[in-house]
Order: sequence, then C-alpha cells, then structure tokens
Amino acid sequence: VQLQASGGGLVQAGGSLRLSCAASGRSFSNYDLGWFRQAPGKEREFVAAIRGITGSTAYADSVKGRFTISRDNAKNTMYLQMNSLKPEDTAVYYCAASPYGSAFLRRTYDYWGQGTQVTVSS
Repeated sequence: VQLQASGGGLVQAGGSLRLSCAASGRSFSNYDLGWFRQAPGKEREFVAAIRGITGSTAYADSVKGRFTISRDNAKNTMYLQMNSLKPEDTAVYYCAASPYGSAFLRRTYDYWGQGTQVTVSS
C-alpha cells in the first residue's frame, strides 16, 4: 500500500483545512487508517483513527470536537477535516494504514505517507 497525503498549508488560528490521504492497492475498505502529527522538536503523536469494515473512529483529546476523520472507500481516500485550528496544531501530518486488525487499538501501523505541513498562525 502506498499513501499520499495532501492538503496542508498555512492558515490563521480559528480557520479550517481538510487533509486527504490517497491510497493505492486493493481492499482499501478493510484497512485500519490513522492520522499522526509531529511538531518540531517533539515526538510523533496520534491524532485520529478510523477502523476498517466498521468505520469506528477515535481521536486524541487535544483534537476531539474540532477534527473529523472520514474515509471514502470508493475513492481509496481518507480525510481529516480540521476546524477551529490553533497554533499548537502546527505540525507535519502523516497518514498511516494497516490491514484490519490491532492497529486501531494499538496505534501501530505498517504503511506511512510522506507527510503534509500544516502551519497555523496566531
């Protein structure tokens, strides 16, 4: 599976962005998918996840109520709608995927995209 993240950019605090992650390969609907981010000088952290088959979702507390993860299996694409952005959301955002299994709960994934930069100005 190859993943291509896009949609990052520069936005003012309070604004919105939608990230996309396009995937190659078959059986996309069976994959557990996730978004992570890494700010300068910090470790990569979990942002959101969406499970294959069931579509169950999970969010980090820091983004809950502001970000929404979704997927379009017909387009082999995952999205992250980010609203009410804050300067602390500034980071490189990565998408990740694994065949349906434990990735959703363990937050460990087999495949990673290249990342897209999100910068939120105050």
